Amino acid sequence: MVGFRVIKTAVAALFAIYTAYLIGVDNPLGAGLLAILGVETTRWRGLRSVFARFMASVVGLFLASVLFEAIGFQIWVLSIYILIAYPALVRIGLKDGIVTGSVVVFHLFASGNVDAHTIGTELALLLIGLGWATVFNLVYMPKEGKSLVKLRHETESGFSAIFRELAIHLRNTDNVWAGEEMLASSKAIEDGIETAGRARENRLIPQDEPWLVYFHMRKSQLESIQLMMESVAFVSSRVPQAELIARLFDRLTEDVKSEFYEGETERKLNELDASFRGMPLPATRDEFETRAALFQLTRELRRYLSIASRVKKRKSRSASSIIQ
Repeated sequence: MVGFRVIKTAVAALFAIYTAYLIGVDNPLGAGLLAILGVETTRWRGLRSVFARFMASVVGLFLASVLFEAIGFQIWVLSIYILIAYPALVRIGLKDGIVTGSVVVFHLFASGNVDAHTIGTELALLLIGLGWATVFNLVYMPKEGKSLVKLRHETESGFSAIFRELAIHLRNTDNVWAGEEMLASSKAIEDGIETAGRARENRLIPQDEPWLVYFHMRKSQLESIQLMMESVAFVSSRVPQAELIARLFDRLTEDVKSEFYEGETERKLNELDASFRGMPLPATRDEFETRAALFQLTRELRRYLSIASRVKKRKSRSASSIIQ
């Protein structure tokens, strides 16, 4: 299936070539090539890319003109240009324009002349090619809303399945779990961060991207869940406290899909901590180790809940509506 960026690139190149042809600029195909180089996946990336490519080309034209005038149009002079220009462009922050600048310089070399007409032609090709690329970068970018909602559901379903498995293990320590939900949740979160980043770069007016906040929250929570799994792995025998914590995980299988942080699970965790302090001390070493692992599990569960609490309390009303 042909991607949207490929379609934009094809149309931008076509428009650039026809524009250069109608204006009467020499080598109109060069405008199409420059348009291809300038099409990007997001609006802000496109603007930064076009700026870097244009400025790098201007610097390259100036440097190449000096070299060609001083030394001549010898093929080995191009190597000198590369040795000087490439490090210089990287140093001044125009690395993204190296390829475009090289295209323009090679055009200049092929012409065999350094005069106003040749330089003007190259600048015209730059303006036409990169200009059309900018137009298509700004006019429309695919919306990421549906993809973000899908990734959110995948993340929350993965978390819900993980909590269910943790509850099962606390009730039955012989249960074996492959842990594939952890891998699926991690991938959904990373994809969500990447997609949310693209969504932010497609906004011409800079603003916070609530989806980035959401997926970074889930990434922090996933790290907390990994530590919970380590604690659960040390639970080797059944104790009353394990069943009480398993009930919290039962609740989390649904709470994780809730739009808002309500604090009910945290309240029950506080009650659970209070009841633990009133229970008799462990009678055996095995019980001591199991209860120590469960104590660490409740501490990590509290950290998991605090992450959601902090983030959701800071969300604005508009951000909440976007996420929903």
